[in-house]
Amino acid sequence: MKTFRRALASILLPALALSALSGCTVPKKTIESVWPKASAERTVPKPAEPPRWPLTGLEAPDEASTKVRIVSVKIENSPAARPQSGLDQADVVYETVTEGGITRFNAMFQSKSPELVGPVRSARLSDTDIVPQYHALFAHCGGDSSLRAQLADRKKFDDVDQFFNPAAYWRGGGRSAPHNLMTDINKVRKQGIDARGYEGALSVTGLAFRKAPPSVGDTASVVTVPFSDANIASWAYDATERTYARSINGKAHKDRESGKQYKASNVVVLWAKTSVAKKTKFGGNWIEIVLNGNGRCAVFRDGLRISGTWSTSGSAPPVFKAEDGSQIRLTPGVTWFQVISTSQNISFK
Repeated sequence: MKTFRRALASILLPALALSALSGCTVPKKTIESVWPKASAERTVPKPAEPPRWPLTGLEAPDEASTKVRIVSVKIENSPAARPQSGLDQADVVYETVTEGGITRFNAMFQSKSPELVGPVRSARLSDTDIVPQYHALFAHCGGDSSLRAQLADRKKFDDVDQFFNPAAYWRGGGRSAPHNLMTDINKVRKQGIDARGYEGALSVTGLAFRKAPPSVGDTASVVTVPFSDANIASWAYDATERTYARSINGKAHKDRESGKQYKASNVVVLWAKTSVAKKTKFGGNWIEIVLNGNGRCAVFRDGLRISGTWSTSGSAPPVFKAEDGSQIRLTPGVTWFQVISTSQNISFK
């Protein structure tokens, strides 16, 4: 009997269990994702670019610094003026020929503000094109009467002429006049902003920079620019520093204060229309150099020469284009512009 009951149970229990399962529904389990729902691919925001000085492309301490007024200083380059003071701290330097075959500099200071700069001399016609491109406070010592009349135009120039702003200038020792007029960049700013009411901070269009060396160009380890028989500038490339070192008439051109040779990350030759404007009261010729519009250029950077053209509307620094139409960008650092007439040649090797 017991055997019969066990056999019956073995038949009925599985059937009852099957019947019970068929009468109920097993709940489905769902797994909730710990990640938020996304309708698009997630992206990581690009880190903010650090502020950079507009004239060098190097990193600036903050955005406000990049709006500090640029100061343009007219600096003498006759033999009696050498060695100059503070020129090695300029962000940009223009060198143009004047009467007698000598040259003068127009140096732009923004990222550095040396307390001793000079010798400061009188303005030239080329400055009326250069200064507005940088919206700079212009420090100089007078000039031709017709030129001073142009610089008095408050809509175009923020002029800090020594004749009318003596507080920003003084005569230094070690040289005889007129080769000893000196200035302080911050004193020029103070005189222009506080005394003359010029704008204190200004956003300006800078030069265009690129860190990577160019992929094309002719090798150029030494560049020679013959402004005249009395003034031959040359630049020798240092691959370690990625800079060109300047010499004049075969001798290293050094700063009086630092004792260091002048160097530039970029040497840009600008060919510009040049003509004799008129006789000066001293018997020489005023030279007119047109630096608005466009012309031919050669950009020397990273040991290479890139040929092309320059152009500017007059309210911003020049833009450079290669022969294929692409923009030529400079190496971050100091730039020297060597301005020569359209009929002159340079050499490089």
